[in-house]
Amino acid sequence: MSEKKMMIVNEVSRLTGVSIRTLQYYDKIGLLPPADYTEVGYRLYDDETLQKLQIILLFRELEFPLKDIRRIIESPVFDREKALEQQIHILELKKEHIENLIDLARGVKKSGVKNMTDFTAFDTAKIDDYIAKARECWGDTAAFKEFEEKNADRTSEENAGINTELMKIFTQFGGMKDMDPASPKVQKQVKKLQDYITDKFYKCTNTILSSLGHAYSAEGEMNRNIDKAGGKGTGEFVDKAIQIYCSK
Repeated sequence: MSEKKMMIVNEVSRLTGVSIRTLQYYDKIGLLPPADYTEVGYRLYDDETLQKLQIILLFRELEFPLKDIRRIIESPVFDREKALEQQIHILELKKEHIENLIDLARGVKKSGVKNMTDFTAFDTAKIDDYIAKARECWGDTAAFKEFEEKNADRTSEENAGINTELMKIFTQFGGMKDMDPASPKVQKQVKKLQDYITDKFYKCTNTILSSLGHAYSAEGEMNRNIDKAGGKGTGEFVDKAIQIYCSK
């Protein structure tokens, strides 16, 4: 078995452009603990921690406070692929904005400032609107606020235990994959999942549960984690069972 490749903190700083002091601070506040330390105390980062750093930088682009970023990443509703899609779209909007400014500058150079009457190239409303919607998606919902309240005094060990129990529910779903998703036993398992989410995270209405079901079957981190717990196809099976449950 090959050893996991590690990078020391100064290498990560050079690679990412994030200062060593910032990486040390991220560790101090529990946002990005390193994967390990060298014998002399240097922080070591593996692929998983570097991927997490990418997500952190994404949310910094969305102007989220660090304390909110930590809560989002630790949230059970967090989906890495969805976050990356948002980052790509924001960069595309910024690229479009810069290209418009370049075209404007060339026009001014050619025709002169006195003839410039169109200031739309300076408008960042489209970018600001998307960032606001992205922020709302992750943090400005009643469900997320309830999750924050329940999560406020929990330790990392308590959160790990809660997530382990959640995965056990999906493991049980995995053992039912050969059954009809509309069968009473499977539907009872859906109710168990809904009740657990309500108890430990936030009030899981049928609307929220239906949305979660789609996320469970969609390509992404949630789907991979669920399929890892219950076997390949578990996420898709759970989604089918949820949609039947919510349509009643």
